[in-house]
Amino acid sequence: MTPFRTLLVCSAGLLAAGCGTADKLKNIGQTPALSAIQDPTTTAGYRPVKMPMPHPEPVHYAANSLWQSGSRSFFKDQRARQIGDILTVVVTITDKAEIDNATKRTRTGSDSVGAGGAVGSAINTFLLPAGSSASDLVSTDSSSSQAGSGTVDRSETLETKVAAVVTQVLPNGNLVIEGRQEVRVNFEVRELIVAGVIRPEDIGAENTIDSSKIAEARIAYGGRGQITDVQQPRYGSQALDILLPF
Repeated sequence: MTPFRTLLVCSAGLLAAGCGTADKLKNIGQTPALSAIQDPTTTAGYRPVKMPMPHPEPVHYAANSLWQSGSRSFFKDQRARQIGDILTVVVTITDKAEIDNATKRTRTGSDSVGAGGAVGSAINTFLLPAGSSASDLVSTDSSSSQAGSGTVDRSETLETKVAAVVTQVLPNGNLVIEGRQEVRVNFEVRELIVAGVIRPEDIGAENTIDSSKIAEARIAYGGRGQITDVQQPRYGSQALDILLPF
């Protein structure tokens, strides 16, 4: 990278850092602001969910029946079933993975070519310098070795609840949900986002659903504030991690 390009990159990084630093300096002594409540379908990057749908089946009606299809009682079903309804998502994540791999490869090769008899004597006399022998015209030796190892030891545990809103009803009756939760403790805001596709049949009697039953689940848990800022490397360190080739 030329010095001019390096200067441009550093200048751009300092400018971006300066803008963020100015905002942080302006908010010194203030608690992090909570996000405004908004319609998830109006946020930037929102796209309606499209998934493979089964062939439509004809609906059968029972004459003079008091039973509502899909209902658990004669009374109205209080579970979420249409856009704008709310249900509780029970987030339970307990993952543990241990992987240990090792590979080793070694190869050794040796080749030699020579000539003897009258041909060898002629080669020794007329072609080769003194002290050389045609019995060992070409000799090659090669060897290669490779060793590698990798270890993964991961453990994650997350247990919490969050209320989600039905944002879309798919043609086959499945529901698209999205829920956001922000909790501010002192100068740190903890954020929880849950989104995905669920079946109405998986919603419990208490209008709750387990996170393991969410298809295309997107679960994010993080924070922003003073603690998060301290844990993050400075802008200069992040830029060097990207630019340095070693």
